[in-house]
Amino acid sequence: MSELWIGNVDADISSDEINAFLGRYGCPPFDEIQRVPGTGERPAVILTFNKLSAEALRKLQPRIHNILWNNRTIVVQVMPPKRED
Repeated sequence: MSELWIGNVDADISSDEINAFLGRYGCPPFDEIQRVPGTGERPAVILTFNKLSAEALRKLQPRIHNILWNNRTIVVQVMPPKRED
């Protein structure tokens, strides 16, 4: 399991639109989405990929980091693994 943070995503963008956007750049569909409201100006989403490793996400991340999408420049980071203890 791995997670991808996408910052500066319009809060009104649907999950289907996010999946379609990612698919254009070779990313598989995500399994879960968590919306992060932030301070209102720069909302984000955390996408969970159950069958994709963090290393695989790191290879895909440069394809979508710092590109203009829906009049916003998005910031994309692979989240560090969660601690199990």
